[in-house]
Amino acid sequence: MLDHISLPTTDLARARRFYTAAFAPLGAVECAVTETSAGWAVDGSDDFYVGLVDAPALVNHPRTHYALSAPSRAAVDAFHAAALANGGTDDGAPGLRPQYHPNYYAAFVIDPDGRRIEAVCHRAPD
Repeated sequence: MLDHISLPTTDLARARRFYTAAFAPLGAVECAVTETSAGWAVDGSDDFYVGLVDAPALVNHPRTHYALSAPSRAAVDAFHAAALANGGTDDGAPGLRPQYHPNYYAAFVIDPDGRRIEAVCHRAPD
């Protein structure tokens, strides 16, 4: 369970493009934007933020992994496609991960700042 996540970025415009596209299939919309930060949420409360930093070394130390809930397997697929189309790198195509449990359906991407982002649906197929 996550309350919110805050991540640094050295390029706010790039991060906004990436996360706005990648999060849309998960039902998250950009809801808080300033000159130095942006936030996204599913239910109106800001759940995920990026903030501008000057030092690239602060962006990815240590390497991080964030798993986000998806409402369906189709949303996982759409997350992966949108992330790749907007500067992300594949780190695990959409599919079942039965080593976790029989209905663990997930996709993994590396965002433009080098972080591993996962979208996961725990539901059985419709």
